[in-house]
Amino acid sequence: MTDILPHLLLALAAVIVVGRLLAKLFAYIGQPPVIGEVVAGILLGPSLLGSELSGKVLPVAVAPYLGALAQLGVVLYMFLVGLELNVGLLRSRGLATLTIAQACIVLPFLLGVGSAWWLYPVLSDETVPFASFALFLGVAMSITAFPVLARILTDRGIDKTELGVLALGCAAIGDVTAWCLLAFVVGVAKDQTFSAVAVAALALAYIAFIFLIVRPLTSVLVRRWEKGPITPATLAWVFAAVLLSALATEQIGIHAIFGAFLLGAVISHDSRLAHEVTRKTHDVVTVLLLPAFFAYTGMRTEIGLVSGLDQWLLCGAIIVIATTGKFCAALASARLTGFDWRTSASLGVLMNTRGLMELIVLNVGLELGVISRTLFAMMVLMALVTTMATTPILCLMNRGPRSSVTESPATSASAS
Repeated sequence: MTDILPHLLLALAAVIVVGRLLAKLFAYIGQPPVIGEVVAGILLGPSLLGSELSGKVLPVAVAPYLGALAQLGVVLYMFLVGLELNVGLLRSRGLATLTIAQACIVLPFLLGVGSAWWLYPVLSDETVPFASFALFLGVAMSITAFPVLARILTDRGIDKTELGVLALGCAAIGDVTAWCLLAFVVGVAKDQTFSAVAVAALALAYIAFIFLIVRPLTSVLVRRWEKGPITPATLAWVFAAVLLSALATEQIGIHAIFGAFLLGAVISHDSRLAHEVTRKTHDVVTVLLLPAFFAYTGMRTEIGLVSGLDQWLLCGAIIVIATTGKFCAALASARLTGFDWRTSASLGVLMNTRGLMELIVLNVGLELGVISRTLFAMMVLMALVTTMATTPILCLMNRGPRSSVTESPATSASAS
């Protein structure tokens, strides 16, 4: 650890500096700062610098330590996202949120499975069972980048509007479903299908536990802390609860970030506790810990494996299929549940944010041997393109008079 520490400190410093510089550059061209931080992680990895030069800044020996720090950052950030979530507004659109979220899983999943029929002969071989390949491709097409979407909504200042809350709710529900599907695919790949059923059952049981038991307890504690000071001891108990909740969902198999998010969601977003915790931790998490997550992912990504016109055309086709599936599913389901055209289309654009949650899923497939390194690189490009396209397309679609659904109740009240 003594030998690793200087490399870890250098890696963090490099990621923070490059990330801030690129964040300013991307902000200048209308992209949210989070895109600059994502690109910084890829830039410092082997994709653009090459293995030798990248190894001087992000040596392989640093990866386990950087990875642990990165996961902690994402867990804490998703807790902060949960704290700011207006559950009351989400509950008023509960059926719509559930319908849209599942539509945004089903259609992309079917398109992914269907595209496997022509991708399998080109990008896979007989050593990989077709069923595992097709199912995994369907899951990879279904993912929405929950943390990156949250950052985009926050950067644009619409995270507390009805559109922002709806998008976060859909992404949260959809990603829980996608992680359960991923567990099923892993079970199929390992001939352990029963484990996938157990994961889904345990996930539902834990969600029920959080909302039926933990939420009433937190309500009592929050009311008590409204009158007394928020001391370091109080924060210690809060963070301990966050880590334990994250541990529970990690052990279940649906990723630690959902445990942290669920705990944040059951704490009243307008309470003194929520405001104090956010004020004291937000900057450290977003400036120091999240860039570590981007750097860790960048270390494991090699875009240069895509070469030749045929492979680039395949990559373009994957991007079109992935984008079409998410957009059409969100647009159609949002219209059917009563939203106007502008809000429905905006939601379709937001749900195409894939980012680094996609890379987590892709790494699982690569480690299992279900996808090749070339397909892995293509899917990484798909994740980057769809995520970077979110903000400019959203800006173009929402020019002119704003739809009332994109305004928060507070905004409407102040306007009146």
